[in-house]
Amino acid sequence: MGLIGSEGMLGVTLILGVRKAPIRAVVQGAGNALRISSAHLLHELHECPDLQRSLNRYLYISMTQLSQSAACIHFHEIQPRLARWLLMTHDRAQGDHFHLTHEFLADMLGVRRSGITVAAGALQEQHLIRYTRGEITILDRAGLEAAACECYCATTDSYSKLLG
Repeated sequence: MGLIGSEGMLGVTLILGVRKAPIRAVVQGAGNALRISSAHLLHELHECPDLQRSLNRYLYISMTQLSQSAACIHFHEIQPRLARWLLMTHDRAQGDHFHLTHEFLADMLGVRRSGITVAAGALQEQHLIRYTRGEITILDRAGLEAAACECYCATTDSYSKLLG
């Protein structure tokens, strides 16, 4: 339901004192990641109030993103939701090209694979993306933003206000 890139972290529930989160993480793209033990992070949170404040803001953003995604799934059509998801992925991919299968996108958007095929085909016909066998290239970001539902702007506005 959410995406994490270089701006974020897994294990954000540690901030609340919860050592085991009921969430499964799936790594979808290549890249580097840093790792810190739970004990070390908890120690640093205790020693550094600025880190605690920053991670509290990130936790708030994560909660906002999850609730926005839940509302989006309920109220918006597949194509604008797909455009939103592709924009969010693009924000974190550090490039215009990335790998996302129909099956993965269907799981993330809570729809059937055939719905992704139709929605991705429509975005491709509008020359917003190129999509071939799970390989996606963003061709027109501004057009994709116009095709996305308002949830994308709501999420990016929250990020900008609190983390920017």
